This record gives sequence, C-alpha cells and structure tokens, in this order.
Amino acid sequence: MTTTDIPAFPTGTILGYPRIGRRRELKKAIEAFWGGRIDAAELEAAAAGLRRATRQRLAGLGLGRRDSSIPESFSFYDQVLDAAVTVGAIPARFADLVDADGHLDLAGYFTLARGAGDNLPLEMTKWFDSNYHYLVPEIGPETRFHLASDRIVREFEEAVADGYLTRPVIVGPVTFLLLAKPSDGAPAGFHPLDRLADLLPVYQDLIERLAVAGAEWVQLDEPALVSESIDIPRERTLAAVAQAYAALGGLDTRPGLFVAAPYGSLDDALAVLATAPIEAIGLDLVRGTVPAAVPGLKDKTLVGGVIDGHNIWRGDLAAAFDHARRLETLSPNVAVSTSTSLVHLPHDVADETKLGPELAGWLAFADQKIGQVATLARGLATGRETIQAHLDAATASLASRRVSPGVRDGAVRSRLEILTPADFSRGDYESRVAAQAAVLDLPPLPTTTIGSFPQTGDIRRARARLVAGDLSPADYRDVMRAEIARVVQLQEDLGLDVLVHGEPERNDMVQYFAENLDGFAVTENGWVQSYGTRCTRPSILWGDVSRPRPITVEWSSYTQTLTEKPVKGMLTGPVTILAWSFVRDDQPLGETARQVALALRDEIGDLEAAGIRVVQVDEPALRELLPLKKKDHADYLDWSVGSFRLATAGVADQTQIHTHLCYSEFGVVIDAIRNLDADVTSIEAARSKMEVVTDIQASGFDHGIGPGVYDIHSPRVPGVPEITELLERALEAIPARQVWVNPDCGLKTRGYAETVDSLRNIVDATRAVRATLV
Repeated sequence: MTTTDIPAFPTGTILGYPRIGRRRELKKAIEAFWGGRIDAAELEAAAAGLRRATRQRLAGLGLGRRDSSIPESFSFYDQVLDAAVTVGAIPARFADLVDADGHLDLAGYFTLARGAGDNLPLEMTKWFDSNYHYLVPEIGPETRFHLASDRIVREFEEAVADGYLTRPVIVGPVTFLLLAKPSDGAPAGFHPLDRLADLLPVYQDLIERLAVAGAEWVQLDEPALVSESIDIPRERTLAAVAQAYAALGGLDTRPGLFVAAPYGSLDDALAVLATAPIEAIGLDLVRGTVPAAVPGLKDKTLVGGVIDGHNIWRGDLAAAFDHARRLETLSPNVAVSTSTSLVHLPHDVADETKLGPELAGWLAFADQKIGQVATLARGLATGRETIQAHLDAATASLASRRVSPGVRDGAVRSRLEILTPADFSRGDYESRVAAQAAVLDLPPLPTTTIGSFPQTGDIRRARARLVAGDLSPADYRDVMRAEIARVVQLQEDLGLDVLVHGEPERNDMVQYFAENLDGFAVTENGWVQSYGTRCTRPSILWGDVSRPRPITVEWSSYTQTLTEKPVKGMLTGPVTILAWSFVRDDQPLGETARQVALALRDEIGDLEAAGIRVVQVDEPALRELLPLKKKDHADYLDWSVGSFRLATAGVADQTQIHTHLCYSEFGVVIDAIRNLDADVTSIEAARSKMEVVTDIQASGFDHGIGPGVYDIHSPRVPGVPEITELLERALEAIPARQVWVNPDCGLKTRGYAETVDSLRNIVDATRAVRATLV
C-alpha cells in the first residue's frame, strides 16, 4: 500500500507476548527436536500450533483480530538471532550450514546458538537491563547481507490464513548493528554500524514483501535508542537513525512503520524520529516521562507505553490513563500499549492457586496487562467515565497493599536505621590474603566450580515427591546427602582444589532463598524465558525481608565433613535476588537490597561459625541492573555495591569471600567490581575468548580473579588445548598469583557426561600450565 492508504494505528496494543507457551510447550518441543525425538516438521507444527493458540488468546483478551493490534513476535530462540538469520549475518565458521541459496535450516539456526564441535556459538549477553539474554551477531566487512529468510513473512501469512491481520515485529536496523560485535577478521576501528548502508536494502526488501503479503503495520524495535551504555558516539547513533528511517520510510509501497523504543526515554532521539517518514512512535512512559513537544510530533501516532511490561504489579491504572491523556497535548493521534514486550512476564495470574487472594489481587501477569491495555484503549475512545470502575478497583488494590501485614516490618526497619559505615567495610586486602593462605593452603591457579552440579532426573523427582508429600523431609534429606557425597567424591577424583556441595536441594538460585526468607512468595506456573529454552520462575518480593532461620548451613556443614579440602558455602547476592525476582515497586530498590543483605549477613555469619572458610555470594546480575541512563549510574552503584558489602563485611580476615558475575561486560563496571572488595571474583570469559582480560589488565584489578575457561551454556566439551590457550591468554594479562580456574557459570543445566569430561580437561590443562610457572 502507499503511505496515503495506511489505516489508523490500533488504539490499544502490546509490544510482544511470551512465546514459550503457558506450560513451556515450545521449550519441550525444541528439546525433543534436539534430542532426536521429533523431526523439524514436527517442531514446525508444534510452533505453528502455539502461535495459533496465542493469537486466539490475545483476541479473547481484547486485542483486535483484524486491526494489527496483535504483534507477530514469535521466536524459536531469540529475536536478535532471528534478525541475524533473516539478513544473512552468518559467521564464516558456520558457512557449511548455509545452503546454495543462503538459507539456514532449523538445525543450523540452533547450531549458531549452541555451537558444534570446535565452532563456538554466538556470544550471549543481557538484553538491556533485563534478565533476558540475546545472542550477539558477528558482523564484518565480509558479511554479505541479503534476505536469507522469509520466515517473518510466512508467519504473517499464516496468521492471515487463520483470519488475523497481525503486526510483524523485527529488531530495527540501528539496534541490530549497535548490539552486534565485529567479526574475528574485522580490521581495527571497524564497527558493525559501518555497514548500515549495506543492511538497509535488506530491510527494505523485507518491508516491501510484507506489504505485498497484506501487512498494514510493521513494528521495528529500537531499544538501543534509549541506552547511553552503548560504546559509540551519540551523534553517530542519531545520524544512523535518520539515515535508516529515511530509507525505510521513503519506500513507495510499504506498511505503516511503528518504531518502538522500550526500557527508557528516547530523549534526543525523539526529535530525529519525529521528523522521519514513519507513522508511529512507541514511548516507554513507565521508565520515561511524557516528553516535551518537538517539531513533527503532532503528525505521528504516539503509542504510550503506560502499562509496565517489566514487572507484575497491577499498578496505578488511573495514573496510567492520565499519562496517556497527556500525550494528546502533543498529537491528536494517541494509542496505549505496554512499556516493553510482555516476554518478561508469566502468562496468567489465574494459573496460580497458592498465592492467596490478597496477593493475587495486587498482581497482573501478561494476560492481565493485556486486559489493562484494552481497558485504557476503551477509555481513550469513549471517555474516562466508561472505565472509571476499573480505575477505582486498581486504586483500591494499591491502598490494600500499603496497609497489609508484612509489607512493613518494624524490626527489619529498625535494624536498617542503626547501621554504621563500619558495617560495610572489611579489613586490609593484603592482610586477608595472608590470613587466607595460611588457612586454605591452595596451589597456584586453584581450581573450583561456580557452585551447582547437574540436576538429574532423580533429583528433580525427589523434590517433586517432597512437594507432593510422597517423600518425608527426613528421606528427602537422605537422598540429597547421598547426592552431595557423590558430587564431593567426583570432585576429589577429578582433583579440584576448592569443592562445592553441588546444590541438589535447590530448585533455582533465587527461588530457593525466596522460599526461606520472609517477604517473598513463589509461583507454580510463573515461567519466564531467560534465554533459548532456559526458563525461570521469578519469585515475588512483596514485603520487608528477613531470615527466620538458617538456610544453607546444614548442607555446607555436612559437605565439609566429607573432605579435607575447603568447601564453599553458596549464596545468591542481594542484587541478583532483586534482579531475578519481581520486586516491590513501593520503595527504592536500595532499601529493599539492604534488607536482603542483612538476611544474607546473618547466613554468612552462621556459615563461618560452622567452620566454612570460603563463602561465595553470587552477583551475576550486577551489570544487568545498571541503569541505561548515565545520570542514574552513581546512585545504582552506591546501593548495589553497598548491599554486597553489607552482606559480606562481617567475616574475619581468614574467611575468603568469593563472588561470581556472568555475561556482565566486566569492563563497564570494573570500578564497581573492585569496590565489592570480594577476595575472588569469577566471571564469564570463555565464549568471548578471554576478551575481558584486557579490561582487567588495564584497570589494575589486583584481587583474585577467575576468568571462565568452560562455556557451560553450550553442550560442547572444550578440549585441553582450548582451555590451555585460554589460561595462557589470561596469564599474559594477569599475574598468576591472582588467577583462579573455573567454568563460566554453574553446571545445573548440563549433563553429567559433558560436565565430567569438561572438568577433567580443566584440571589437566591447569596442571600443565602450573608446571610452566616460575
């Protein structure tokens, strides 16, 4: 269609919907495909069935069947990987997976995500400040962009055949290139954004094909426009936005272009989009505010993201409606939406039977958020009075939260009020090193793991039987102790230096603590995609936090009786507990973090008293929560680092404190990591081939550091030569006295065969490198 024929944008929409299925149907189908239990055709059929069920569900919740309000946002694994495959950005090492026409089949698609043989998968990192992980495209001067996949068009046509006119969604060209990394062969100074002019014709081709298929609107996600954390001059980003949308908007025949910018305010990018030849702009009004008027804005449809797509609270619906109304001062054409895709949320509060009616009444999962969008859209169309009852009900829910028992605990708040600077500080680091060396007596390049070992079917079945009441607590403890003993013996046989108990009793590194701390609730079916087929159930942090009793001491103490080697007590840190939970929105995050930190401080003190001399407090989410706006960094780093120090500063010099960070772009938060003052920090490094050691060297970081040598997010087993090369690369930049050797992350999701082989190779490589040290 021509731009004069583009219909009005729908009054209410969402930016995306969970794609794993209400009962993780997609996860199960993909893993069946990986396991050879179904073929590609059967996987495609399962995915098509899930997409059809999703469209039907969204229409039933109030989105229109024929007005483009339903986003076509399905992915088998990751939306950034989808964009890379669509435009033909396949790294050279995977060239044999591509057919003569440049197409990649499903097996090849998954190989990019998981690796195969000696071919490493695409690097994976966090999607802005969320717990979702995306796969990082690799682009160089040699990348041949072309429309290599028409899956987006076919899925739109599938919807049309079923009677739905949906809105195709793809990562926008500027965000796609800003999130990419230079390929291995790229020259110094090259940035993937250098290839924008070559990429745009592919996007033009795709958009024209969607127009021919009958699409009336296309959504281009450009969250990179709200971030100040991307290492490229802002002026260049804005110029790229102008160039990209002049090209896409200048097409003679195309659908309407809706550019969505979730996770923050557009700031100076808004003026560029306002003058670009596009029809609609998505504004995140949960993280951002209603902007000032800029030239050209009155000619756009402003899609106000007034419903929080990132958290599960029912929220202030009256305030959301007022925000949407204020947009009408900037443009006569206003619509409402979620602030982000709903991929960050579980499906439906109605699936939860154990939360209790009061707490459930405070919540809104993805389906309830859609209901809120539909309500506000109706109010925009027919007047506030037609939805006043809904606004009043949400206001009453907020009022009930404020006075409910447990939301505020006087004892917890009194404890916070008497904290002093001494509660956040340990002794001199060099004195601690000497004290710990005398107690632990470790070799150079000490080896350890991050904490968890594979969770077998027997472990999961025992936990399920305990929950169902078919296994007594005493019998469950015996099963777990037997597993711990097996894991300890395995580590002894392999020759690891600092051992762990393997965490068989833990369902999830956050949920386990949530189940043992006051102020939390857990869900039955609140599954959220973390990456690929990896799903988690974030806990709900609804009230003041305290620890009613010790949580991990019994397991760690038992483990230490099985070995003469030091055993690590394993805890999840306060920032990660917040990041991987749905956190209360009625007080500052820093206050909540300090409450969690005090509970962990009590646990660490009990571990130390029980004779545990190494305690690891994992903070893989430290970088994840870093605000996208630089003006907010100082406050965040103050409370996040402070909460870790509050948790860990109560121990003696002889007790070694470890922490762990993964997919955290170490160099971005190097000062914060130094300020954590952990004795040893383990980090992700294998998938990026030790790129991080350059940042470590440049920073002068002088504490213990364990750059990972085994990428546990892939099923491949790294060989001794590969691990040796990674270790040698680390030692070129970091003094050997600082270096620890460990996997990138916990081993929970891996199988035992690959885990044992990989750990054996780690130990063998470490022994060989040790022999070369002077």
